[in-house]
Amino acid sequence: MSNAINWFELPANNFDRAVDFYSKVVGEELQKLDQNGTQLAFFPTQNNGVGGCVTYGNGNKPQAEGALVYLNGGEDLSEPLSRVETAGGKVVMPKTPIGENGFMAIFMDTEGNRVAFHSMK
Repeated sequence: MSNAINWFELPANNFDRAVDFYSKVVGEELQKLDQNGTQLAFFPTQNNGVGGCVTYGNGNKPQAEGALVYLNGGEDLSEPLSRVETAGGKVVMPKTPIGENGFMAIFMDTEGNRVAFHSMK
C-alpha cells in the first residue's frame, strides 16, 4: 500500500460557498462535476497523489469533530493559512511546529468542517 489515505470528501451545506472558499485558500480553481445529483468539486492533484473533493447532495454533513483531514500546505503552510479568514473561515490553531515532522495548523471552513494544513516549513 503506497498511501494510507486514498480519497477524502469535505461535505458542504452551501456548495458554491465551499468551492469559492477552497479555491481561494488553495490558490487554484476546483473542478466541478454533477454526478447523478451529487455535486463534487475536486482538489488539484499531481502524479496520481491522494485526491479529494468538496461534496454536496450525498447525505454527508459538515462537522467539527471526528476525523481530521490534513491538506498539503505546500512549501510553507503560512501562505494558504493566511487566506483562510479572508475567504470566510476561521483559524483555530495557528501554525505550530511538530518537531521533525514540520508544521501544522487547524482551521474551520465556511461549512463547519475542521480541517488542517501540513508543511515541512
